[in-house]
Amino acid sequence: MTQQVIIFTATLLGMLSVIFGAFGAHALKKILSSDQLQSFEVGVKYQMYHAIVLLVLGFNSDMVTSATYWCFTLGVLLFSFSIYGLVLSDAKGKKLRFLGPVTPIGGLLLVSGWFLLLLSAF
Repeated sequence: MTQQVIIFTATLLGMLSVIFGAFGAHALKKILSSDQLQSFEVGVKYQMYHAIVLLVLGFNSDMVTSATYWCFTLGVLLFSFSIYGLVLSDAKGKKLRFLGPVTPIGGLLLVSGWFLLLLSAF
């Protein structure tokens, strides 16, 4: 993965996490229950954490493998975005249950990305 692609992905995910966080804190605060809002915020936090990690890796691209990049990127998309979908669909009364198994797959990809990063340190 090129440095530019990694930094682009990191900044896009970071920007979206700020937008989604603001959306959750303001527009969704009146619509979601406190449990739903807390779940939404977990998605936002994990998205931002991994955007920051990708940004750091982008500036140290010799440490990141293509597999690490894809684990973090797909992990965020599956983990955070499935949470957003689950919470928003539940708030509308039509929970998208098929997203339930997607969240742990995303989490497993995030853990795998961290493991690959650990391996690259050695």
